[in-house]
Amino acid sequence: MDPVLIVAAFVFGVLVSRIGLPPLVGYLIAGFVLNSLSIEAGDQLETIANAGVTLLLFSIGLKLKLKNLANPEVWAGATLHMLLTVIFFGLGIGLLSMVGLSAMSGLDWKRCLLIAFALSFSSTVFAVKVFEEKNEMAARHAVTAVGILIMQDIIAVVFLAISSGKAPNLWAPVLIAGIFLIRPLLLRFMSRCGHGELMMLFSILMPAAGYGSFELVGLKGDLGALVFGMLVATHPKASELAATLLSFKDLFLVGFFLNIGISGSPTLAAVGIALMLALVMPLKAALFFGILTRFKLRARTSLLASLSLANYSEFGLIVGAIGVASGWLDPQWLYILAIALSCTFIMAAPANSLAHAIYARWSELLKRFQTAERLPDEMPLDAGDARIAVIGMGGIGTAAYNEMRRRYGDVVVGIDFCKESVDAHHKLGRRVALGDASDSDFWSRADPSTDNIGLVMLTLPDPRASAFAISQLKARGYEGQITASVRYEDEVAELKEAGIDAAYVIYEEAGVGFADHVCRHMDRRHEQMTVVGLAGPMEH
Repeated sequence: MDPVLIVAAFVFGVLVSRIGLPPLVGYLIAGFVLNSLSIEAGDQLETIANAGVTLLLFSIGLKLKLKNLANPEVWAGATLHMLLTVIFFGLGIGLLSMVGLSAMSGLDWKRCLLIAFALSFSSTVFAVKVFEEKNEMAARHAVTAVGILIMQDIIAVVFLAISSGKAPNLWAPVLIAGIFLIRPLLLRFMSRCGHGELMMLFSILMPAAGYGSFELVGLKGDLGALVFGMLVATHPKASELAATLLSFKDLFLVGFFLNIGISGSPTLAAVGIALMLALVMPLKAALFFGILTRFKLRARTSLLASLSLANYSEFGLIVGAIGVASGWLDPQWLYILAIALSCTFIMAAPANSLAHAIYARWSELLKRFQTAERLPDEMPLDAGDARIAVIGMGGIGTAAYNEMRRRYGDVVVGIDFCKESVDAHHKLGRRVALGDASDSDFWSRADPSTDNIGLVMLTLPDPRASAFAISQLKARGYEGQITASVRYEDEVAELKEAGIDAAYVIYEEAGVGFADHVCRHMDRRHEQMTVVGLAGPMEH
């Protein structure tokens, strides 16, 4: 990548992150600025951008559970939202075409519906980046949103196949059957990759193989990357593979956002139309919220999922490009869609950053849209007779849970927001409940002031979530002990300000614990050797 592009992306990424926006917004702005300076990116940036999307879809496949797509709120919700969006947005665009704007002239009802169809997609790139930055990929709202995005991707692939007039060739069924036959071999290779450079190469080879093989048989290459990710999603090393791929994916996605901004130079009229399209983004979010609550999701789950799905998508640009290439749309519409997409990214970034605060502020109003009946994994929490609560059952939380249960007996309850994780703990005999510590409803449903809990141990990856949990505990009159683990020393001050009793820096405590374990082992060995007269003096 050209050094100028890298410097521009870094500078604007830093600037926007200083005001609380995701760096990807800065990458978009950098692209616009470079375009205004007549700096061209060339084919290399487009190649990097395409690779970023491919790696993203592969990483989604690694985390995708097919059973999640079978949920009605996913497949029916995605289909119903797209259908209603195409109808309502198509009518709105048709009415705007009567105003007489130059870019709107000559739009018949078919073209209006095509534009509305392009606007009905939500950005997979944006949503997944938001969830990853907030460590929420396993949360209920993220699982629902990603499922809807996958359904939209499938619809997009079908549209691309139909619009291009190119059908999969006769080898497509053979490929589909073949990849499932070689799946055991892929899993065996993955097991033998170790944890070093072979795992890194495997993480690049898999999406490349998926993309290339699907393209060869006339199928969308990005869909191949997604499918190959799903093939190895059940492997124990799937999370390690995703972590290995993370740096490559993030780097290539910088190119994706730069490429959007640097792609063209629209007219003033096109900018005005794009801004009007961006301003109706809240209607798209409201429609998602209404549909998801009808499928028995809580207002909070529906709101967080809807905000992540509110913006327009990179697939909309692909639909627009097909429309322009086929002569259905004026070339200005590609720039209109690009600007509208960028504007919704900028609008959605702070909305998603403040999503939890928005719900806390308007929860009583939003709850009026909930149905009386809940889905099984949306039911209230009962801590029972537990006296110790470990919130966040990852690696650290699980170790803490096991140790506290060993010392104090079966008076420990674990809490985690991932249903699959909770189910896995149940199979191992642990007492773990489903709940999200960043959810204000969670604290009202599991009121700590009326429970027997005397000690709360927070092992959450995000210190902001821990601070929120502490504030909720204090606000509800909890008088027991609150402790938390953090990764870095500078995170302790934030938790102390929130009112925590003790905070432990993971890396520092791990070193102390390791040294303590070694010293105890050496002391025991020294005693044994002294008994048989083999040990000399030992320095401590």
